[in-house]
Amino acid sequence: MKTLLLAEDNEDDVFFMERAIQQRKLGCSLRIARDGEEVINYLNGEGAYANREAFPLPTLILLDIKMPRRNGHEVLEWIREHETVATIPVIMLTSSNQDLDVNRAYRTGVNSYLIKPVKHQEFEETMQELAHYWLKLNISPALDGC
Repeated sequence: MKTLLLAEDNEDDVFFMERAIQQRKLGCSLRIARDGEEVINYLNGEGAYANREAFPLPTLILLDIKMPRRNGHEVLEWIREHETVATIPVIMLTSSNQDLDVNRAYRTGVNSYLIKPVKHQEFEETMQELAHYWLKLNISPALDGC
């Protein structure tokens, strides 16, 4: 089963992502990181994330910009600088529609930039389309250790 890593500190957004995966039968395993440092620890397999069977490298990362400890831009920069995870597709899923954030994300190497839908139905539909493309149709790169 493919793994989706959601980097999100908003509990409501986490709830709606979990619900979308269950309701829409998206066919993936969801892992949550609630701040930027936790994302990096997960990707490095450090601390609580050392067991790669329980915490496999993700097929796709959904990254919020506004997170504690390290923001989404900083995490994306870190990902793209580390060879073992640099090719994992990253989607910014955020409430920011500021050109500065969009441009910075693309300059840093984000694969897609999406504004979080506000309505629950739209959120579920967006997640279904996202999962269909990125987890079913898209060919993901082979990662070391997988």
